[in-house]
Amino acid sequence: MPLLYNENNLPEINTLRAKNYDNVNPDEVEEIKRIGILTSGGDAPGMNAAIRSVVRAGRNAGLEVYGVQRGYHGLWKGEIKELTGRDVSETLQRGGTFLMTARSKTFQEDQGVLKGARMMETYGLDALVVIGGDGSFKGARALARLGMNVIGIPGTIDNDIASTEYTIGYDTSMNTAMNCIDKLRDTASSHERCSVIEVMGRRAGYIALNVGIATGAEAILIPEVPYDFNRDVLRIILDGRNRGKKHYIVIVAEGAGSAADIAKQIEDVTEIESRPTILGHLQRGGSPTVRDRTTASLMGIHAIDCLLGKRFNRLIIEKDGRIGDVDIEEGLEMTKTIPELEIANAKRLC
Repeated sequence: MPLLYNENNLPEINTLRAKNYDNVNPDEVEEIKRIGILTSGGDAPGMNAAIRSVVRAGRNAGLEVYGVQRGYHGLWKGEIKELTGRDVSETLQRGGTFLMTARSKTFQEDQGVLKGARMMETYGLDALVVIGGDGSFKGARALARLGMNVIGIPGTIDNDIASTEYTIGYDTSMNTAMNCIDKLRDTASSHERCSVIEVMGRRAGYIALNVGIATGAEAILIPEVPYDFNRDVLRIILDGRNRGKKHYIVIVAEGAGSAADIAKQIEDVTEIESRPTILGHLQRGGSPTVRDRTTASLMGIHAIDCLLGKRFNRLIIEKDGRIGDVDIEEGLEMTKTIPELEIANAKRLC
């Protein structure tokens, strides 16, 4: 695969350690002594647990660990400081990311990535651990193609990273949404009302599907499956009313439609009072669940093991319940979709 940058458009590439990292002999690579870590893209519960794990496992292995504030935006600007064990104390249970995160337009350009690579060399960072989603991993890959050593840890509530079966934050976000929907069901029952709840998932319906099953939703709308509004929403609600049902729940992923529009259509046709609720960024917050804390911690340890073993430019993954890693190029070429059986099973419960 050709390098993203070449000597014709960026002469400065000669100052970097450009290499074909698929053919690196580990015996010829110097040992890792100083690493950086950043969080990028949308925040996810459990990111702090992953940072803590990388810092503690790294320092216990004799590495210096530096935190990069505000993701790639902070990387190219040099917002970097050393992290100690004390810095990550009492962070395990906190949602969000204490390193903060931001989307950097500058880093989406060739010159921005080059600035980031230069800053890594300025601070003497032998490797960079990136916690985030596909967009964050593409930024890490761009750095790898410039000769930087990177490791990616999957952190996104959408669970839409193809190389891994699970991403940090997914379980917490589903539990947060479920608790909110349970409360909305209580009030819907009191008023003979239909609640249309919009959950996150612009391109992936994992949250909507599983939360819909967990809350007994009458209809679940996800971007992976085209739906007929009359058949898949209205008919189900009307059949329920004819059986004597007094409340209804419709779950819609943000990429499948607008809760406000769907609620209006339901009320216009059925005259059943329908209220839209958009959970939005509420799903990103809150203390991470046991699963997210432990998965984040184990992935952080595995990231350090990759660096100590000179296995660079890897994505940390979970497969069949075990933590592992894949090549970053291979991982970003993978695709992922919701299994048809899971979709069929959800329909059988409506």
